Amino acid sequence: MNTIHVPVRDAYNVFIERGILSKCGALIEDLISGSTCAIITDDNVDKLYADALIASLTEAGLKAVKFVIPHGEASKCNASLMQIYSFLCENDITRADCLIALGGGVVGDLTGFAAATYLRGIHYIQVPTSLLAQVDSSVGGKTAIDLPEGKNLVGAFYQPDAVFCDPDTLRTLPREFLTDGMGEVVKYGMIADAKLFDLLCECDLDTVQEHFDEIIPACVSVKRDVVAEDERDTGLRMILNFGHTIGHAIEAYYHYETYTHGCAVGAGMCLMTKYNGSPEEYERLAACCERYGLPTDVEAPLSQLLPLCGHDKKRLGADIRYITCSPIGTAHIKTAPYHDFCRLFER
Repeated sequence: MNTIHVPVRDAYNVFIERGILSKCGALIEDLISGSTCAIITDDNVDKLYADALIASLTEAGLKAVKFVIPHGEASKCNASLMQIYSFLCENDITRADCLIALGGGVVGDLTGFAAATYLRGIHYIQVPTSLLAQVDSSVGGKTAIDLPEGKNLVGAFYQPDAVFCDPDTLRTLPREFLTDGMGEVVKYGMIADAKLFDLLCECDLDTVQEHFDEIIPACVSVKRDVVAEDERDTGLRMILNFGHTIGHAIEAYYHYETYTHGCAVGAGMCLMTKYNGSPEEYERLAACCERYGLPTDVEAPLSQLLPLCGHDKKRLGADIRYITCSPIGTAHIKTAPYHDFCRLFER
């Protein structure tokens, strides 16, 4: 088992091991003082992995109850949150019990925010089953729901008690979900790990799966180091948003329907590097993204995307904070007035 310790104020471990889903009940039993685990999952993951998790919890002497949401970003909303609160009340969930997020980023964000706010905070555990969630969103304590006006605009920093990553769950992912996750994997190579980026340039969507036992810990370790230094996202942690300023604008422009988050980040990274990096760096990044089916551009004109960047939650007053990566494997946080930011894309 690969165990990565996240040394934040409420420290916890990320456990990475094939098959850990079917035996994590005993580990969870050691983490909580109560007897009930409320599993939050979606209708796709429920059919694949809920029974195995429930069996493991039951074997450890824990009671398991389950709430299933429809899959997709549309469920990361206030209506779903209210339903989860009612479900927790109906099942007499107390502060001694815990929530378990079984699924991808939507389930993790929603469950984490429910845990942060129900009874002013109860225990929760992440069991990510998508590549994007295993390498990124399950670690670091960011929880949120979306508003009609934008993504992740209401949330809280609230760390899980543990994260259990089972790479075997990635075998059932459709190719488009692997592509989605690879957007964040490429990001980690760009911002902090040139060796990882070199490996990604040698693989493709089929062969990269042979390296997940190496790739997942590499990404989690980068995020661990960043979060340990900047838990509340006021400094270094901003480098994790490389590609996201434009990526979030792409998602909003297409009403969160045309591009998945990882694909939008892929295009966002390429556009940022095209205008703010060297031609050689852009060519390497674009070629790497293409190997995994990630877009390097979108049809939406920059003149319509850039105004949407002004709505990004990383905005600081009249300024926009954005990330560049030059050379590959290093990240730089930059701040500019909105109009100066737009001028970066004029050439």
